[in-house]
Amino acid sequence: MITTTGTMPAYEDLLSENERLKIEISNLKRLIFGQKRERYIPVNPINQLLFPGFDQKEDVQIETEQISYTRKKSVKKVVPHGRNRIPAHFPRKEIIIEPEEDTSGMTRIGEEITEELEYKPGTFYVNRYIRPKYARPDGEGVVIGMLPSRPIEKGIAGPGLLAHVMISKFVDHLPIYRQRKQFLRQGIDLAESTINGWIKSSYELLIPLYDAQRAQVLQTDYLMADETPIRVLDFLKPGTTHRGYYWVYYDPVRRMLFFDYRMGRSRAGPNDILKDFKGYLQSDGYKGYNEVNSQPFVTGVGCMAHARRYFVEAKKADSERSEWMLLNIQKLYKVERWAREGGLSYDQRYSLRQKDSVPILAEIKNWLDGEIVKTLPKSAIGKAIAYMLNQWSRLEQYVTDGRLEIDNNLVENAIRPIALGRKNYLFAGSHEGAKRAALIYTMVANAKLQSLEPFAYLRDVIARIADHPIKKIDDLLAFNWKITDSSS
Repeated sequence: MITTTGTMPAYEDLLSENERLKIEISNLKRLIFGQKRERYIPVNPINQLLFPGFDQKEDVQIETEQISYTRKKSVKKVVPHGRNRIPAHFPRKEIIIEPEEDTSGMTRIGEEITEELEYKPGTFYVNRYIRPKYARPDGEGVVIGMLPSRPIEKGIAGPGLLAHVMISKFVDHLPIYRQRKQFLRQGIDLAESTINGWIKSSYELLIPLYDAQRAQVLQTDYLMADETPIRVLDFLKPGTTHRGYYWVYYDPVRRMLFFDYRMGRSRAGPNDILKDFKGYLQSDGYKGYNEVNSQPFVTGVGCMAHARRYFVEAKKADSERSEWMLLNIQKLYKVERWAREGGLSYDQRYSLRQKDSVPILAEIKNWLDGEIVKTLPKSAIGKAIAYMLNQWSRLEQYVTDGRLEIDNNLVENAIRPIALGRKNYLFAGSHEGAKRAALIYTMVANAKLQSLEPFAYLRDVIARIADHPIKKIDDLLAFNWKITDSSS
């Protein structure tokens, strides 16, 4: 909004509005044509440190220091030249091709083997349970075998088919109507309402496991949190969609998470879920987390990636200040890369940060304090500096504990499948449908975090959960899951 002095806009307001429009156009071009990554790569790292007025051809004295630490030596795998080998676990169908010439009297001296990878579309098969009935002598009744527990009583779908439908939609982002077309090509005509009913029944079956997953995640003392929107059809407003939100809570130490659906983005979501939480809560600067962070037993941790994002956006308008900050944030990430590639323990990472990251953070803070008074508050660089200063106590918190991450990227990575899904199935059919999706996203995401094949995990859990003791429900969590005969 431009203020006016008399009949003419103030000069500073015109400059601010002009800068805002330039940045908006630049961001739109980057969104459409540019790279999505935010990692800063300077064109000339040395010249970035030179001050105006100095001859850039002169030798620059750069202070150096020797850093030593012990790390695990990685073993390089020898990769043979040529195409990748076909995995050995795939079944082989042997086809013997004898020479056309008569080989009688010849000695076989060897063979040439050529492997060809083939594909057969997924096929249906029927489990036909045949239970003979026997009459007891003297008319004392009839004996018959008991049917095993089935995911949907009196339903025709088995655990594998239910798992396939959910994996296809929530992992492979294949809407139900497209799955129905695939089934039709194989001679199976299933109504969309039938398939949606299967998903609903599977959801109800998995609710105890979802509740157990949430309870497990909330037992930690270090959580990451983030949220992402989802459009939901609202029967109260035909022809329109409601903007709901998935809130994601992630334990980066044990690598487990859960999705929570809420009808809005208000603070009620995290306030409800985290009402008993004690420990570190890492998030961006969204105010919805403020009440939780203000609790006496909660310590807020910031996200350096979000702070960096503002300087990336301001680079077109003020390249000198933006590049100074991006270069120094890059130094902080270089320390994190050393720790990660070196396989350092949490204690070792803490020591490395105290030695290398803390001085960089102190230099950044001094720069921010000096530059905030030299920039227009409404300018892009002014907003970037103000955001970082407002978040400073949370941004520097990560160096106080070796378990803490420098940013929130791990939980953001968990949200990406939802963004892909939105492009395919566009919206959830109802708020209840969005809740069901949150449960399935939770199951699938945890399987991936534990390096499990999602279909095998979900199929086994659906087959077992009806008869599984509720007191041992944690055994079915991806974190604890062990393969069984039914999942092979």
